[in-house]
Amino acid sequence: MSHLGSYSGEQVVKAFSKAGWQVARQRSSHIILTREGYEATLSIPVHKGKIVKRGTLRNLIRDAKMTVEEFLQYV
Repeated sequence: MSHLGSYSGEQVVKAFSKAGWQVARQRSSHIILTREGYEATLSIPVHKGKIVKRGTLRNLIRDAKMTVEEFLQYV
């Protein structure tokens, strides 16, 4: 199992975008990503100067039906 590092919300959005997810909209400090063929949407917190908590990031990765290793390829 690969080690999941600390990433900002912007970095997480870029990684999921490379994986085929698209920005649907932004509401306040959260960016909503969608992907054709997936029922789930990803809501990524983008707070200035803060990182996305590891538990939140793991849940986002799971909701995207990815593994940590797959996610790390796009970071």
